[in-house]
Amino acid sequence: MSEVVTENSLLTLHYRLALADDSELVSTFGAKPATLQLGSGELAPVLERCLVGLAVGQRTVFLLEAEQAFGPHNPQLMQRFARSELPGGGELREMALIEFKAPNGAAYTGLVRELTEENALVDFNHPLAGKAIRFEVDVIGVL
Repeated sequence: MSEVVTENSLLTLHYRLALADDSELVSTFGAKPATLQLGSGELAPVLERCLVGLAVGQRTVFLLEAEQAFGPHNPQLMQRFARSELPGGGELREMALIEFKAPNGAAYTGLVRELTEENALVDFNHPLAGKAIRFEVDVIGVL
């Protein structure tokens, strides 16, 4: 009987995440395989759901539309801040990540999309929101 990945499996696998046009984002193929504990937040929940039910030795490619992957890009998650309201006070630049602290202590990371002398447009969407994803996996073992 072959071992199958479950929602709480500790598994070893090779994986590759790319955009739909095959622009590679990250890959363990050709390197050391990854060991991941499902359900622990090490891998995005949408990618974990793809793994559940796969058998050891199975190699599969999942093509996920934006809505199935990290969701559509939400314009309401774009916010303009006066430079004086931005945390850190460091040297800001476009496409830089900045972290905001909420009153409850939670941290939120945003990407600076535009920068002027007076303000910055910060995007709080997931960096892959609005993008179709190609997720390739090769399950090596369930530990």
